[in-house]
Amino acid sequence: MGAGAIIAVVGVLAILSPFVAGVSLSILLGALLVVGALVHVAHAFSGGWKRFFIQGLLAVVYAIAGIALLSNPVIGLTTLTILLVAFLLAEGILEIVMGFQARSEKGWAALVVSGVLALAVAGLIWAGFPTSALWAVGLLFGVNLLVSGVSMMFMAQGSRTEARETARSDTARGA
Repeated sequence: MGAGAIIAVVGVLAILSPFVAGVSLSILLGALLVVGALVHVAHAFSGGWKRFFIQGLLAVVYAIAGIALLSNPVIGLTTLTILLVAFLLAEGILEIVMGFQARSEKGWAALVVSGVLALAVAGLIWAGFPTSALWAVGLLFGVNLLVSGVSMMFMAQGSRTEARETARSDTARGA
């Protein structure tokens, strides 16, 4: 319950300040890419020359991407926004296709609606681009954290309720 509440609060903070959240994600991704570059360098020395060359090349790619994100996280945020639009487009199209393929199954329309919504969100973000880069990633990340946190709290509450009911029924049987 506590972890869910913390995640939900962080989500609300990200929703209230989506630019800060987006830039923070860009910086975090840059740092992770630099760490990945170091891991590839270490791995390059654990094998033969072929592994050295490929791992070394990957280390360079990771390092360039990571340093680029760290040196200018706002441009990184713009790139992440473009990737988000591409993801939402692909997800929307695939969900619509899957939904129509599953027409014989119950609930297929929900999949189509989800796909249409993904396409609509992608379209809205793209229509406002590049200005949408200032808020889209952070806002959507915040909404995701909020929903995840609230879901965790509901799950914890459900588990508590189930545990109480099980304890009551065990006590009633024992009496």
